[in-house]
Amino acid sequence: MVDGISASSGPGNGALSGSRTTIAQNFDTFLSILTTQLKNQNPLDPLDTNQFTAQLVQFTGVEQQLKTNEFLESLLSTTQNAGRTDAVGYIGKQVTVSGQTTKLEGSGALWGYNAEANVANANINIKNANGDVVYSTTGSLPAGAGTFAWDGIGTNGMPQPDGMYSISISGTNLSGQTIKVTTSAVGKVTAIDFSSGQPMVTVGNARVPLSDISEVRLPEA
Repeated sequence: MVDGISASSGPGNGALSGSRTTIAQNFDTFLSILTTQLKNQNPLDPLDTNQFTAQLVQFTGVEQQLKTNEFLESLLSTTQNAGRTDAVGYIGKQVTVSGQTTKLEGSGALWGYNAEANVANANINIKNANGDVVYSTTGSLPAGAGTFAWDGIGTNGMPQPDGMYSISISGTNLSGQTIKVTTSAVGKVTAIDFSSGQPMVTVGNARVPLSDISEVRLPEA
């Protein structure tokens, strides 16, 4: 009998190929031993066929497991390649990601917001990378999602340099109750990084996971 048959299911194709080769060699050896035993068995004390059957079932099960592992690896590789192709398609698109910071570039900067209810008195402050407030305004915001565009002109009337800016929005309704307003950054995707396993999207100077993107659109003129 050939006992202790096992197979390694490593991640590489080389490991699978080596396992298949070992299985084939063991199976040939098993058949040779089986044939020899059948030829030379004692008619008064025949060999137990149940043991041979169990061995055959074991060989078949291991072979099927190897084929399943190979199929799953091929499927995983195909899925990863498709995911990378999809991620590359984000380059050049305008996306919305959770957060407060976005890049002022060219003619202005854009943020997204979501108000839980109508905001009658909203206070909007924009800070530069040093934490200094460079622009402030007040007004009202409708309930739900919207966008806030800033032309890059500070409260002092002077244009601000390109760079990273953050926004904060707070407000109350007509009764003076505080209304929660969440913000998100809007920017153009310039690069995709796959080195960490999970695709990381470069938006301005920030790198965020692809899963943090909540909206994709064509860049606004």
